[in-house]
Amino acid sequence: MKRTLITTALLLVLISFSLPAFSFTPFVETEQGTIALVHHTYQNGTGGTDFDFIKQGGQNNLYPFSRYTVGATIEKNHRLWFTYQPLELKTAVEFVNEVKIGNETFEANTPMELTYSFPFYRMTYTYDLLGRYDNAYLGVGLALQIRNASIQFKEVKGVDMYVSQNVGLVPALAIYSEYVFPFGLTLSADIAGSYASSAIINGADFEFEGSILDASLRMSYLVKEGYSLFANARFFGGTANGTSENVGDTWTDNVLPYTKNNIASLTFSAGLHWQM
Repeated sequence: MKRTLITTALLLVLISFSLPAFSFTPFVETEQGTIALVHHTYQNGTGGTDFDFIKQGGQNNLYPFSRYTVGATIEKNHRLWFTYQPLELKTAVEFVNEVKIGNETFEANTPMELTYSFPFYRMTYTYDLLGRYDNAYLGVGLALQIRNASIQFKEVKGVDMYVSQNVGLVPALAIYSEYVFPFGLTLSADIAGSYASSAIINGADFEFEGSILDASLRMSYLVKEGYSLFANARFFGGTANGTSENVGDTWTDNVLPYTKNNIASLTFSAGLHWQM
C-alpha cells in the first residue's frame, strides 16, 4: 500500500509539470495516533448474540491508528484526494458466557482470538464555494469509499471458528473547510457521511440499511515552506443492518442472512502535511 501511495504522489507531481496552463498543487499527508472504540456491536443471525466487542470482546484498550492521503488542489477551487485508512483490531478473551455467532456456538470459559479488520480506500472531490477568498476554503462534493471487511471469531484450543468477509462500494457526501491565518496557523474540518436504506446506494445489491460518518477537526502550523505539522481529532463510525441475499456465494460470506454491525470510535493523531 505504501508503494501505491508513493507512486500516486509521483504521478501527481509529474502531472503538475505536464499541465503548465493549470494551477495544480499536489499534497501528501501522513498521520499517526491512537483510536478508542466507544461503541461496537456485531450480530449474525436473528437468534445470534448481539455481541459487544468492547464489553465482551476485549476492545476496551487504546489501539494504534494511522491514515495516509495523497491529493491535489486544481485551479484553486477544486480539491481531489485519495485516502487509505488501515484498521485491524486483534484481541484475546475468555468468553464468560455462551456466545452464538452465525451457526457457531462458543461455550462459556472458551479462550478466543478475535479479529475485526475494516480498512477502507476513499476518493474525495470537493468544489470551493468561496473562490474569491485566498485564506478561506469551503468545499462541498462527493466521496467514493471501498470497504474491505473481515471479521473472525476463533477458538484458541479448539477447531471452531466464524469468518465473514466482503468488499463493498459506498458513496458519500463530503465537506472540507479551512481558514489560514497570516502567521502560519490553519484550522480545518473534514466531513464525509452517508445514510441509505435502499439497495445499491449503500454499497449492496439488496435491501440493507447502512451509514458512515467520518468527521475531523484539525489544527496545523506551517513550520517550513511546504511543510506543516498538525494535530487531529476525529470521529469515525458506521452502521449496517439488514438481510443479505448473497449468503453462500463464497465460503467466507455471512453464514446466516441477517447481519448487524455498528461501530463508533474516536481518534487522536499528529501528522505531517507536505504540498508543492
